[in-house]
Order: sequence, then C-alpha cells, then structure tokens
Amino acid sequence: MSSAAPRTAGQDHLWSVDEHLEDILATVRPLEPIELQLLDAQGCVLVEDVTVPVSLPPFDNSSMDGYAVRVADVAGASEEFPAVLEVIGDVAAGQADLLQVGPGQAARIMTGAPLPPGAETVVPVEWTDGGLGEGPVTGMRARSLAPAGADGQVQVYRPAEARAHVRAMGSDVKAGDRALEAGTVLGPPQIALLAAIGRGSVRVRPRPRVVVLSTGSELVQPDQELGSGQIYDSNSFALTACARDAGAIAYRVGAVPDDAETLRSTIEDQLVRADLMVTTGGVSVGAYDVVKEALSHVGDEDEAGSGIDFRKLAMQPGKPQGFGSIGPDHTPLLALPGNPVSSYVSFELFVRPAIRTLMGLDDVHRPTTRATLTADEALTSPKGRRQFLRGTYADGEVTPVGGAGSHLVAALAHADALIVVPEDTESVEPGAEVEVVLLR
Repeated sequence: MSSAAPRTAGQDHLWSVDEHLEDILATVRPLEPIELQLLDAQGCVLVEDVTVPVSLPPFDNSSMDGYAVRVADVAGASEEFPAVLEVIGDVAAGQADLLQVGPGQAARIMTGAPLPPGAETVVPVEWTDGGLGEGPVTGMRARSLAPAGADGQVQVYRPAEARAHVRAMGSDVKAGDRALEAGTVLGPPQIALLAAIGRGSVRVRPRPRVVVLSTGSELVQPDQELGSGQIYDSNSFALTACARDAGAIAYRVGAVPDDAETLRSTIEDQLVRADLMVTTGGVSVGAYDVVKEALSHVGDEDEAGSGIDFRKLAMQPGKPQGFGSIGPDHTPLLALPGNPVSSYVSFELFVRPAIRTLMGLDDVHRPTTRATLTADEALTSPKGRRQFLRGTYADGEVTPVGGAGSHLVAALAHADALIVVPEDTESVEPGAEVEVVLLR
C-alpha cells in the first residue's frame, strides 16, 4: 500500500518520466502476505520457499500396463521360445495390499500401480499374449489385459532389463528438496506441483485489487445508442483489461459524469475493494477537469500523508498526470489522461509497474530492446519531450503504426511495441537504432 504522499513541486514544474515513475515506486509498497488455497493463489507470488514433504512419486510404480516380473524369469524370452509365467493376480493403482511375486510368477499391473515385492521390472502388455494364449498383443487388443482376477498363465515374448518401465520413488523430487523458491509466480504447473506434494495452501502476496473508472458526461456504455456529441467509453474497458493482464484482480466501474461530488462519492464507495485506484480523464486544464476538482484537496480532509499531486510530464502522449493516495488506508490512486492512447501508454509506463510492485515482483517493467527503425520517412518529436509511438516489432526491426495522435485507437490495436524517442531527439531517420518497449 502507499506509505507516504508523493513529492510536490511548483505548478509549472515539468516532471520527467523517470522522476514520476520513481516517485510512484518509492511510494507503493508490496501487499502483506496471506495464506491462500491453491486455486486462489494462482497468479500470486510466493513469499517463502516450499520444501517437499514426501518424495514424488512416493513409491516405485509402473509406467505401463503389463506384468510385474523377475528379470531372470524373462531372460532370453522370444516369440519362438516365450517365457511362460503363472499369473498370481492384479495390482491396481491405489492398491495397498500387494502380491508377492516369486520365481516363475507374474502379476498383472496397471499404469501408476506400485511395483509389488519380489518384482524387478515391468513387461508391457504388448510384449505378451495378454494372458489370452493368442500370441503378442497388438492393435486394439493392446489396450487391455485378460479380465481382472482371471489367474492362469501369460506368455512373454521379449526380455526386460531391471527396473524397465518403472518410475522410481523420488525420481521427480525427493523429500527435503526445495520445490519452489520464494518469489515464484504461481502458474498452472506450479499449482500442479504443490498439489502433487500435498500442499493445499501457500503463503503468498495476493493479487492486488484494482478499481478502474473513467470520467466524462459524453461517455456511453457500449451496446447503447449514441446521442449527439457522445462517444463510447473504451478507456475503462482497456485499462481494466490492462490491469488483469498485469496480474491484478480488476473491477471496472465505468463512466462517471462530469460532476466532482459524484466522482468523489464514487471513489469513496470503491475504496473498500481497492488496493489501487485508476481514473482516466479530467486531469488537464479544461473547465470540466473533475478529477482535479474532486481530489486536489482530499488530503485536507483525510489523514495526514494523503493527497493527490497533479503534474505535467515531459512526455508525449500523456503530459497531464496525477498520483497520490486517498482514504484512511492511503490507497494509491493514479489519475491518467482521457485520450485513449495517452491513457494506455500511461498505464504501461506507470500503472503496470505499480501493480507488479504491489504483487511483490522483482522485475516490474516491460522488457525493452534495441531495434532498427523501418519507416518511409523520418519520425519527428517535440524537443524536450520523451515520445512514445506505437509500432510493430519483429526480428530486430520496428515499424510505426498510425500517427502520433493520442486518439488513434485503431492503430493502437495493431501495435505490439512502443518506439521511444528521447527528450533531446527531434528527428529519427529510417535505419536508425531506437529503443523499443515490448508490449506482448
């Protein structure tokens, strides 16, 4: 959670991208660990090493349907001179009372069943007559053995080495081994391992709960009819999807009209389920910038340390930004611009790292690389601004997608990278090497 209010500066101070991000990451703290059941812990970060309590597999078992036998009893077996063994019974998966396999004997065994005492190897059913006295089992007949409990004889047509087709106890992991390290993100394979070693719950940092709301009386819910001067609310959908992609549990509130009191009460209502709040719109210098109006003096009424600082950043798109904390728990709030591309770029640069920090991850940033610019003409960028242009990246090359306009949602949908033009660069020629932020 937030530990202190952000730094403040004069109204005309122009913050760099790095300064703003540094302020956010210095303020946001990882969430406190909790114990969660396995499926609830998916996507969370372990806070302690997990040690294997029991070897996996916990006993020697068969990897095939077949017969458990002694090596000497099938030595030299062939189709012309098969080894003929007495079938003494069945060994099924989960069986506790095991047969004792003696000289000249075999036990029918199923995949996953424990290797019975006395047996040294497993002969696959395909190497036998399946206890039917009809030659080697092939095709459809390879799928089944003789009926369970039908004791008699089995003919074995090939020899087997010691412990062939046997999964050794502890061959996966041994008791006392470290199964997973602290800091591991729990995906499906990790959940499977924890269940396999008998762990029903683990201690993790929970996935942060992120509440997303957009502002603007012109915004209409998709599937509704547009009126004059109205547009569909895409930002709240985009940012909620972004938050989920970053690993959060995200709640979309939707559009709030341009009314400061309504916005403020909506935010206060949502605090109960928020570890982080994200707003979009209403942070620039217009007459209806309700986020600034609603939250600029929130620290005057809340506990010490709360407050939202609204800033101008030396970047394009996304110059107007807000950051701080709100409410009795000092819940972090990031106020993003309202233009679709501006809000998306701002999320990737500032909100995603904040979410990943709340999760307790060490690496909170998107990967970056260097790429050759492929374009029909030079890219231009305003002096003193770090520009982020949409692009597509492949095989060490990046190509711009769409223009620099912060409203171009269609171009954004085809981009998988951000082309970074530094503050001191006003033009980038085709063929030049540029920094690229990889988005997927």
